[in-house]
Amino acid sequence: MKFYLASGFANKDLVRSVSDKLKRLGHLHTYDWTRNERALTVEDLQHIGKCEKDAIINSDVVIILLPGGKGSHVELGIALGLRKRIILYSQDDVLNDIAETTTFYHLPEVEKCSGDIEKLVDYVLALY
Repeated sequence: MKFYLASGFANKDLVRSVSDKLKRLGHLHTYDWTRNERALTVEDLQHIGKCEKDAIINSDVVIILLPGGKGSHVELGIALGLRKRIILYSQDDVLNDIAETTTFYHLPEVEKCSGDIEKLVDYVLALY
Protein backbone atom coordinates (compact mmCIF):
# COMPACT_ATOMS: atom_id res chain seq x y z
CA MET A 1 0.00 0.00 0.00
CA LYS A 2 1.17 3.52 -0.77
CA PHE A 3 0.04 6.05 1.82
CA TYR A 4 0.23 9.77 2.45
CA LEU A 5 -0.13 11.30 5.93
CA ALA A 6 -1.52 14.81 6.24
CA SER A 7 -1.56 16.79 9.47
CA GLY A 8 -0.23 19.93 11.11
CA PHE A 9 3.39 20.56 12.05
CA ALA A 10 2.38 20.24 15.71
CA ASN A 11 1.65 16.55 15.02
CA LYS A 12 4.90 15.75 13.21
CA ASP A 13 6.03 13.25 15.87
CA LEU A 14 2.70 11.41 15.62
CA VAL A 15 2.95 11.42 11.80
CA ARG A 16 6.45 9.96 12.03
CA SER A 17 5.29 7.29 14.46
CA VAL A 18 2.41 6.14 12.22
CA SER A 19 4.65 6.26 9.17
CA ASP A 20 7.35 4.18 10.86
CA LYS A 21 4.83 1.52 11.91
CA LEU A 22 3.36 1.23 8.42
CA LYS A 23 6.76 1.24 6.70
CA ARG A 24 8.06 -1.51 9.00
CA LEU A 25 5.23 -3.66 7.64
CA GLY A 26 6.28 -3.03 4.05
CA HIS A 27 4.06 -0.10 3.09
CA LEU A 28 5.37 2.94 1.20
CA HIS A 29 5.08 6.51 2.49
CA THR A 30 4.81 8.59 -0.69
CA TYR A 31 6.27 11.76 0.86
CA ASP A 32 7.36 12.62 4.39
CA TRP A 33 6.83 16.35 4.78
CA THR A 34 7.91 16.15 8.44
CA ARG A 35 11.54 16.05 7.28
CA ASN A 36 11.22 19.58 5.85
CA GLU A 37 12.30 22.68 7.65
CA ARG A 38 9.86 25.57 7.73
CA ALA A 39 9.65 27.15 4.29
CA LEU A 40 11.47 30.48 4.10
CA THR A 41 10.75 31.47 0.51
CA VAL A 42 7.96 31.23 -2.03
CA GLU A 43 10.18 28.82 -3.99
CA ASP A 44 10.37 26.55 -0.92
CA LEU A 45 6.57 26.60 -0.67
CA GLN A 46 6.20 25.78 -4.37
CA HIS A 47 8.60 22.85 -4.12
CA ILE A 48 6.95 21.41 -1.00
CA GLY A 49 3.46 21.93 -2.45
CA LYS A 50 4.40 20.06 -5.62
CA CYS A 51 5.91 17.20 -3.62
CA GLU A 52 2.81 16.95 -1.42
CA LYS A 53 0.42 17.08 -4.38
CA ASP A 54 2.40 14.41 -6.25
CA ALA A 55 2.45 12.25 -3.11
CA ILE A 56 -1.33 12.39 -2.84
CA ILE A 57 -1.67 11.55 -6.54
CA ASN A 58 0.63 8.54 -6.09
CA SER A 59 -0.99 7.23 -2.92
CA ASP A 60 -3.59 4.51 -2.44
CA VAL A 61 -4.85 6.05 0.77
CA VAL A 62 -4.65 9.52 2.33
CA ILE A 63 -4.67 9.52 6.11
CA ILE A 64 -5.41 12.83 7.80
CA LEU A 65 -4.46 13.21 11.45
CA LEU A 66 -6.37 15.94 13.25
CA PRO A 67 -5.79 18.60 14.26
CA GLY A 68 -4.51 19.56 10.86
CA GLY A 69 -2.54 22.52 9.67
CA LYS A 70 -3.37 25.03 6.96
CA GLY A 71 -2.54 22.61 4.19
CA SER A 72 -4.36 19.58 5.60
CA HIS A 73 -7.73 20.69 4.36
CA VAL A 74 -6.33 21.47 0.93
CA GLU A 75 -4.87 17.95 0.91
CA LEU A 76 -8.28 16.60 1.91
CA GLY A 77 -9.78 18.47 -1.06
CA ILE A 78 -7.19 17.10 -3.47
CA ALA A 79 -7.81 13.56 -2.19
CA LEU A 80 -11.58 14.01 -2.53
CA GLY A 81 -11.19 15.35 -6.08
CA LEU A 82 -8.98 12.41 -7.03
CA ARG A 83 -11.39 9.94 -5.40
CA LYS A 84 -8.66 8.58 -3.13
CA ARG A 85 -9.47 6.44 -0.14
CA ILE A 86 -9.49 8.89 2.79
CA ILE A 87 -9.20 8.06 6.47
CA LEU A 88 -9.75 10.93 8.88
CA TYR A 89 -8.37 10.36 12.38
CA SER A 90 -8.88 12.18 15.65
CA GLN A 91 -7.78 11.06 19.06
CA ASP A 92 -10.96 12.45 20.61
CA ASP A 93 -14.44 12.89 19.15
CA VAL A 94 -13.80 16.31 17.58
CA LEU A 95 -15.03 14.86 14.27
CA ASN A 96 -18.56 14.99 15.64
CA ASP A 97 -18.25 18.22 17.64
CA ILE A 98 -20.50 20.58 15.71
CA ALA A 99 -18.40 23.60 16.76
CA GLU A 100 -15.18 22.04 15.43
CA THR A 101 -16.18 19.81 12.54
CA THR A 102 -16.64 20.66 8.87
CA THR A 103 -19.12 19.42 6.29
CA PHE A 104 -16.39 17.67 4.31
CA TYR A 105 -15.54 15.37 7.22
CA HIS A 106 -19.00 13.85 6.86
CA LEU A 107 -19.06 12.99 3.19
CA PRO A 108 -19.78 9.30 2.66
CA GLU A 109 -16.39 8.70 1.04
CA VAL A 110 -14.50 9.91 4.14
CA GLU A 111 -13.82 7.10 6.59
CA LYS A 112 -13.51 8.20 10.20
CA CYS A 113 -11.48 6.68 13.00
CA SER A 114 -11.05 7.97 16.54
CA GLY A 115 -9.37 6.69 19.68
CA ASP A 116 -5.75 5.91 20.45
CA ILE A 117 -3.27 5.88 17.59
CA GLU A 118 -2.95 2.07 17.64
CA LYS A 119 -6.63 1.89 16.69
CA LEU A 120 -5.84 3.93 13.57
CA VAL A 121 -2.87 1.73 12.65
CA ASP A 122 -4.97 -1.41 13.13
CA TYR A 123 -7.77 0.11 11.03
CA VAL A 124 -5.40 0.91 8.15
CA LEU A 125 -3.70 -2.49 8.32
CA ALA A 126 -7.06 -4.27 8.21
CA LEU A 127 -7.74 -2.56 4.87
CA TYR A 128 -4.47 -3.62 3.22
